[in-house]
Amino acid sequence: MIHGGYRAAVTYDYDAGVFHGDVIDTRDVITFQGASVAELRQAFRDSVDEYLKVCAERGLNPDQAASAH
Repeated sequence: MIHGGYRAAVTYDYDAGVFHGDVIDTRDVITFQGASVAELRQAFRDSVDEYLKVCAERGLNPDQAASAH
């Protein structure tokens, strides 16, 4: 999955019945999860957007998306 140039790696936890995702190619830790593919996609977008919002609020430069390297 890609959102705003950020890419995600996703695994499925069969026992918990939940998808887990991590934004890759950044130094910062950005994670998300969802019980369905639609929920997972939305959680990914929300996590990236929240990360960028928090960085802006704190005056920090976000780690650039992989496509920007």
